Amino acid sequence: MSEQAAARRRTGEAAPAETDAITVEVIRQSLIGVVQEMQNSLFCTGYSTIIRESKDASCAIADLSGRVVAQYTVLPLHLGAFPETIENILRAYPLEEMRDGDAFLVNHPYFGGSPHATDMAVVAPVVIDGEVFGFSGSIAHKSDIGGLVPGTNSSQAREIYHEGLMVPPVRYYRDFAPSAEIETLLSANSRTPHLVLGDLHGQVGATHLAADRVRALCAKYGRETVHIASGRLLDLTERQIRAAVAKWPDGTYSGERRMHSEGMADGRPVAIRVTVTVEGDRIDFDFTGSDDQMTGPYNIRPPLVRAVCSYALKSLVDPELPSNSGFTQAVSASFRRGSLLDPLPPAPVNTYMPVAVATAEALFDALGKALPGGRIAESSSGTNGTFSYRVAGQTSPKVQYELPAGAMGARWNKDGVSASKVHVANGSLTPIEVLETEFPVRLQRFELVTDSGGPGRYRGGLGYLREYRVLGPARFTTRNGRELTPPAGKDGGLPGRPSTLTLNPGTEREAAITVESGSVTLQSGDVVRVAQAGGGGYGDPHDRPAEQVLRDVQEGYVSAESARTHYGVAVLRTASGEWEIDGTERDRLRGTGR
Repeated sequence: MSEQAAARRRTGEAAPAETDAITVEVIRQSLIGVVQEMQNSLFCTGYSTIIRESKDASCAIADLSGRVVAQYTVLPLHLGAFPETIENILRAYPLEEMRDGDAFLVNHPYFGGSPHATDMAVVAPVVIDGEVFGFSGSIAHKSDIGGLVPGTNSSQAREIYHEGLMVPPVRYYRDFAPSAEIETLLSANSRTPHLVLGDLHGQVGATHLAADRVRALCAKYGRETVHIASGRLLDLTERQIRAAVAKWPDGTYSGERRMHSEGMADGRPVAIRVTVTVEGDRIDFDFTGSDDQMTGPYNIRPPLVRAVCSYALKSLVDPELPSNSGFTQAVSASFRRGSLLDPLPPAPVNTYMPVAVATAEALFDALGKALPGGRIAESSSGTNGTFSYRVAGQTSPKVQYELPAGAMGARWNKDGVSASKVHVANGSLTPIEVLETEFPVRLQRFELVTDSGGPGRYRGGLGYLREYRVLGPARFTTRNGRELTPPAGKDGGLPGRPSTLTLNPGTEREAAITVESGSVTLQSGDVVRVAQAGGGGYGDPHDRPAEQVLRDVQEGYVSAESARTHYGVAVLRTASGEWEIDGTERDRLRGTGR
């Protein structure tokens, strides 16, 4: 029973009539609109390019227990992060100690819900008539909070204490004013204090804006009506999930995804394994067979893995389903303590995103055995790198942190998506114009990488490359390095081309940049090329229609050599410079008239 309902009983006030479906839907859309307004506010007031350009942030409204009632999805993993964050705040600060104008700050991965420490959560209570009605919150990436390298996140981290400043739940704002002591502490532990504090102020503003909007909604419809409607929204989502699962074939389905990149401290592939059991309208995800936690930062915590499960269900059931905690009500999940999906503290977690993407692919590997919509080749989540620059006259370095994109693996009935964030990763590539305006750098190339998509009946998405020429002294640090095993194809499809990091390509000083290189020191004029991996292909490449292969060659996605070698399609240039199919040679290569 809500506190409002309990108060009604004490005073003898009549309960509202059963909230009708139309009112519930109006309130749902209103709450989603509030969250959209929060995000617009946050993205427009962000100081760092990470928030205002890459949009590495999300917002939500939650009930008294921390269940997400509305989230306009930017980052699907935060559906699991918000409840954990609010639960930990409530352990430190009872509801009766909260009041309007408060805002709480937390980024500790084990004492909060943040995926890694650079994701800082700000949560404010929504107070109506002196009582906390619910919460509004935002989680946003910070440009730097200390740690081993500029940008904080390092492949060399061996415990969370290497991953920058850890903030347990603390009261950051009181009576709409920030704590000077907390801001002094934050500033002293960041290479970019101006950006960090500016972004945090934007987060607080967004949460207080939402509190005002929810109060207005309650004034219009009544607190108890909004409360009842919020609970029904979660129940409706749960019922829709269960109704869809009930139509799936009962059974037990296993899936696996292996990861192997330079950034893994143990130098060996690691596996995420899941067993999915479908029985009636119930679905269970068992991750206990996954490998042990990593020495390095390739670990992720269970609340975020549950959010990956929600993403997989939303993808397969209905992408238009509202993002709320009804997903977690509909499923169960189990983990093994000490595994990379449930690490023991102080295990580092800063490179959690490749693990989250791999978890999604293990889920689709399992669910694809029962559902065609789950059949997809492996994707590339992107290779990360951070530049930092010392600029004359400035006491703090400029930290250029970008969200990389990768490429989607081919699906059972469609090509993969090129130069795209994949699965639970999201956000935007920073525009060239913004980078060149804010940092001493010039981008020489930005293009898709020919032949990077894995060949198949359906071709994997292509990776992209960017070449950065620095205009002054700088450092470049890569967190995860190159994939040592590229994204695999499926059902006869071939793997995508792996990523590469190259210093001064095409010159006598050309050298590969590896994780072992640590932070590479750059001089003015040096060039760094980052080429992202492509997604895996799906199905036999010889089954791809020759006309589609020709179009790929014409558009520069596939070379003439790959068309011949992998697809069995010979293409020739005509006298006018156009590409055309050599039908006789195609038939010889394919042994058929396809």
